[in-house]
Amino acid sequence: MKKLHLLAFAALLCAAGAHAQSSVTLYGLIDMSVGASKAPGGATVYNANSGNMSTSYIGFSGSEDLGDGLSAIFTLDTFLRSDAGAAGRFNGDAFWARNAFVGLKSKTLGQLTMGRNTTPLFVSTLIFNAFGDSFGYSPSIRQYYTSNTVSGDSGWSNSVMYTTPGFSGLSATAIVGAGEGTGSRKSGLSALYFGGPFAATAVYQKVGKDAAAAAAETDTWQLGASYDFGMLKAFGQFGRVENLTSKVNYDLGSIGASVPLGGGKILAQYAEIKPSVGAKRKTLSAGYDYLLSKRTDVYAVAMSDKITGLSEGTSYSVGVRHRF
Repeated sequence: MKKLHLLAFAALLCAAGAHAQSSVTLYGLIDMSVGASKAPGGATVYNANSGNMSTSYIGFSGSEDLGDGLSAIFTLDTFLRSDAGAAGRFNGDAFWARNAFVGLKSKTLGQLTMGRNTTPLFVSTLIFNAFGDSFGYSPSIRQYYTSNTVSGDSGWSNSVMYTTPGFSGLSATAIVGAGEGTGSRKSGLSALYFGGPFAATAVYQKVGKDAAAAAAETDTWQLGASYDFGMLKAFGQFGRVENLTSKVNYDLGSIGASVPLGGGKILAQYAEIKPSVGAKRKTLSAGYDYLLSKRTDVYAVAMSDKITGLSEGTSYSVGVRHRF
């Protein structure tokens, strides 16, 4: 009986040790604002919107220490619309559309994840502009992802992604999205460098045409850089999207700045699209983001959006963003 008790106690200790080496985190972001928007050539709409500065989401991530510097990891993130209490960015969006992957992470070998992964092109686009991942007000995000230029979402389903460990501030990421029969095959590759006040990126992405021709075949490359001068952080991007289906090419350029001021930051970003055929687009956003705490900020922002041949689009919002 004593031996059985000792074995049971040892099993409990092992279970407790395994539990101590595992973790699961709940996190998210809710962004709500009020204001008005007018698309180029459209009419003004007054609104209370979710996700103008950052798309609202809630997620779970976890890891288990497997020993020898190796960990098992997972992430499940769902977008949400807090203005309507609805899941997804739009009706019909996949529930775990932000991220849904499992993988392995090694301190010496890097990270490998499988499932739905955020693409390197989207990450580079959001890092090197003053408005980050704002689909509402970042000229860079809007012109790459909502202007019929890049095909493919900001996240790819049925994908495998590998990221190297950092070497003196330099890392690389490769992603492949399986076509799975009639779907579009996708691939991407990026390099990121962070060294003190200077950061830079180079990224390439290819999206193939699916069998039903529902998505265009596009090749995209992008260069980006930023430099933090202390009193001002400057951002710059330049890229090209080649639409192999329509035979139209798009040159995209963007410059911006973030200026610390009074507990917050002045934000400004300007971007242009110059297609080989069709109308040019020029977008300018400016605003002020004030930090109430490390997790909560309030903002006021306005945007001018011009497409050749259409009346100017203008938008403005005042909102609050909370992270948890």
